[in-house]
Amino acid sequence: MKKKIDFSLWQIVIGGLIFVLGLVLHSYEKISFGCYILAYVIVATEVYLSFFKHLSWRHLFDEKFLMIVATVGAFVIGEYPEAVAVMLFYQIGEYIGDRAVDRSKEKIVELMDLRADYANLLTDSQLKKVDPLDVKVGDIIVVKPGEKVPLDGVVIDGNGYVDRVMLTGESVPVAVEKNEEILSGSIVLNSVLTIKVLKEAQESTVAKLLDLIQNAAAKKAHTEAFITKFAKVYTPVVVILAILICIVPVLFLHGEFYDWFYRSLVFLVVSCPCALVVSVPLGFFCGIGSASHRGILLKGSESLERLINVDTFVFDKTGTLTKGTFEVIKVVAVNEFTKHKVLKYAAHAEFYSTHPIAVSIRNAYGKSLKREDISNLEEFAGNGVSIAYQGQDVLVGNERLMKQHDIVYDRPKEVGTIIYLAVDGKYKGYLVIADQLKSDAQKTVSSLKKIGISNIYLLSGDREEEVRKVSSELGIQHYSASLLPQDKVKKVEELINRRDEKHLVAFVGDGINDAPVLMLSDLGISMGGIGSDAAIEASDMVIMNDQPSKILEAISIAKRTRKIVWQNIILAIGVKMLVLILGALGITGIWLAVFADVGVTVLAVVNALRIWYYKK
Repeated sequence: MKKKIDFSLWQIVIGGLIFVLGLVLHSYEKISFGCYILAYVIVATEVYLSFFKHLSWRHLFDEKFLMIVATVGAFVIGEYPEAVAVMLFYQIGEYIGDRAVDRSKEKIVELMDLRADYANLLTDSQLKKVDPLDVKVGDIIVVKPGEKVPLDGVVIDGNGYVDRVMLTGESVPVAVEKNEEILSGSIVLNSVLTIKVLKEAQESTVAKLLDLIQNAAAKKAHTEAFITKFAKVYTPVVVILAILICIVPVLFLHGEFYDWFYRSLVFLVVSCPCALVVSVPLGFFCGIGSASHRGILLKGSESLERLINVDTFVFDKTGTLTKGTFEVIKVVAVNEFTKHKVLKYAAHAEFYSTHPIAVSIRNAYGKSLKREDISNLEEFAGNGVSIAYQGQDVLVGNERLMKQHDIVYDRPKEVGTIIYLAVDGKYKGYLVIADQLKSDAQKTVSSLKKIGISNIYLLSGDREEEVRKVSSELGIQHYSASLLPQDKVKKVEELINRRDEKHLVAFVGDGINDAPVLMLSDLGISMGGIGSDAAIEASDMVIMNDQPSKILEAISIAKRTRKIVWQNIILAIGVKMLVLILGALGITGIWLAVFADVGVTVLAVVNALRIWYYKK
């Protein structure tokens, strides 16, 4: 599809160039004046259209009204460059802010690769590739290794492993067998599965996930910008005062109408919040720039503001607080076997497997394996493997495999994925495989508590015992396990409904299954290094190096940004009020007003730049 032209950007660019041309040709009055008029029409058209489109008494005195009145007043008294500059600065600020907000909502559905493009429909013993939308309930489909399951169903033939990490966040591939239900969006890893369809495409898990993302975006409230709030009080007061300055002295003090009319126009021009329009967005953009320099991407000033008011953090587990990769964390040997031999035999048994658990065992062994040493490989789908190695029968797998072969074994108390080893029918030991905490996970949780954030929750699609273990290690009291995306949304909705507007809920996640809750939460934070495209696009803040401790840096930057922004606001308003009074009394003219406005803007810019060089 052809990309649409962004007319607002072109209006700013063309209007700005014509404005500069007018300044260059200031000695040619008519040409210069024509440039100012043309530039003003180009950059101000959108403001006028928006103002009249939403015109009502309730929205009369907003910043657009003030822009119009002040700039028209500037034209009336002959200050053409000031009129154009004010409108140009305003449009630039609006454009940047709008693009930052809109970016998080665009192309989310396009980026999601969870939905299967086709289904292998089984008809008359033949496979036919069809659109999943054409498959009906009760139809039989076949899913091959590496393919996505296109529709929810039940396995009627075959067994093996499926990867659901992008769907539920489960870090370990799940074994599925005959008569077990399987979710659309799962990826079949190692075998062919024949599935009877239980739900049509519109009702599938993937369809619900997409719908959740769109609905969550609609529920997310938009905070009004400070300038708009300020203008609701500031604008009517300024306009009324300008009218009184023009009328009262003429009616009651017998003053010259032209003199007081000029003063009222000076008052209006001075009242134009140029310094605020520039300094407030600039402060936030400097904060955003400072954060991005540290690998933290914030999507607009609203995200920065919200971060300060978050008092509840909800974390996903896999890939967020843990590494999302598997490691052998413990090896136990029994009888005459050693730990080294347990690893050696297990690594040889897993020689041909591409399963993440098998890879972690081979990595832990760390030595080269010889193909010729391995024979009689037999795979027990979902349970393990057996081989002949050095004249011995080796059995490696889970509890079910041990029970199937009548192996007497000791059940360990460790939490994680347990892989048992038996040689010649006798139990020889086991390995514990688990996802590892990120190095800064504990620091992140403890530091959040130190700065007063005690409401910390852990939500995960993993098993209860694994989530409980991670929660205990991190000191997180509130946790929930075995959650689907819909369940996470419900949990976060409950937290949001309990809080007030000044206390916000942030969700931190990384997977595509986290996209709905990232958009629903007041502040969505995603891991950018390993996070899915959909999660990144759905979030308000992206941590590019996947370190959760970056959240603490972001909070520090946000607080400093707010402090400096308020310094600029107080400076701009204070100077503005002083010059307004002087202008009303006729002590100063338009030139001093413009000088004061520009001077305050320069000071605000210099002050805002301090955020860039902030060091914690």
